[in-house]
Amino acid sequence: MEHTKIDSKVLYPDLSYKICGLCFNVHNQLGRFRNEKSYADALEGLLKENNISYFREKPFNPSFEEEKERRNIPDFLIEDKIILDLKAKRIITKEDYFQMKRYLISGNKKLGLIVNFRQKYISPKRVLN
Repeated sequence: MEHTKIDSKVLYPDLSYKICGLCFNVHNQLGRFRNEKSYADALEGLLKENNISYFREKPFNPSFEEEKERRNIPDFLIEDKIILDLKAKRIITKEDYFQMKRYLISGNKKLGLIVNFRQKYISPKRVLN
């Protein structure tokens, strides 16, 4: 019963759980010392295998009038709901959160996930709009 209450407050629990599982699979396959594009390529293959619809590096519209085109290009938009941004760096910074907030605003989406593959154990970060 308690579990249902928690799930009702989480955005897209089933889809985000699947995405995180695929990211764990990629991390287990490739390890932690590849570049971001390698992880994105492997994840794209798993998304296709699992029949999950996505766009890869699709530019969002500018988030304000003076903003130039192609400023907001997330790694993945999954099922037109969740923005996924992959990282391969020592730590996630405030700038990474700010970048995700820009993506969420310009894409008019509610949930973003930041996954850093450089860590020994990945821990996806949820960012809400």
